[in-house]
Amino acid sequence: MIDINLQNFQAELINASQTQPVLLDIWAPWCGPCRTLGPILEKLETAYAGRFALAKLNSDEVPEIATQLSEMFGVRSIPFCVMFVGGQPVDGFVGAIPEAQIREFLDKHVPPGEELAAEEDVGSADDLMAEGDLEAALTKLAHAVEADPSNDTARFDYVKALLELGLVAEAREAFAPVAAKAADTLVPSPRLAALASWLTACEAAASADPAALQAAIVANKRDFESRFALAQSHLAGQRFAEAMDELLEIIMRDKAWNGEAARKTYVAILELLAKPAPKPAAEAKGGALELTGKATVVQSDPLIDQYRRKLSMALF
Repeated sequence: MIDINLQNFQAELINASQTQPVLLDIWAPWCGPCRTLGPILEKLETAYAGRFALAKLNSDEVPEIATQLSEMFGVRSIPFCVMFVGGQPVDGFVGAIPEAQIREFLDKHVPPGEELAAEEDVGSADDLMAEGDLEAALTKLAHAVEADPSNDTARFDYVKALLELGLVAEAREAFAPVAAKAADTLVPSPRLAALASWLTACEAAASADPAALQAAIVANKRDFESRFALAQSHLAGQRFAEAMDELLEIIMRDKAWNGEAARKTYVAILELLAKPAPKPAAEAKGGALELTGKATVVQSDPLIDQYRRKLSMALF
């Protein structure tokens, strides 16, 4: 935060706003609402972490600037805040409005934060993957994870893309920060747990001999170790239906085998194949964006539906 006067007005407000949005708070010591608004603005300057700068102007000490801006915007009261961008006053608001409204005002004018930038990268990566450009999507997702390490959606998509490209060691490294969360049974994360199953399968498949496993199963249909290893090999190779077929054979013969490893892996594959539910859409209302709370219906996948029915029949 900086105090604006006639001497530094050009350098600290006009020139500074060429490279970073500057919010000018016009206030006075005798103004009660100004004393309410000031701490909120200071808190937001810290929270926005350099996305805008806060400047203060005492209207009693610098009436020339305060009067000129008030006349420009047709405002006759304080506190009065003016946003400067590119050396020009572009917008403003009057009064000690709530913090949420100030955030809405700021978000119209300041660069997106890391979390929003990460969300945008994830959205772009989704489009690139739909077009088949997996490597370009990977670059976007890597940037998203770097910008917002806590974004589990970005990390899931990033690790998934790495595995699809066969980059297992890189996938394990990228997955490490959420490994504990994936294993947490008290607060389960099905998508991360599914990713852990796929990663484990990829690592196990590196030393597997599918032909030998097939031969072992032909010799003994209850050789669940070989059948499970073959299922992992299919999963590593993204042959998801084949993997579930082998797992289903185990489930039908022994549901509890190896701590229900077959059922858990089968469910993990269904989770990997399922598309996440989209976020509620935002719609224009009264000049502002509000969440409608209406979720978009996800189209069912015939393969997923088919294999869910098969699992249900095997279990019940």
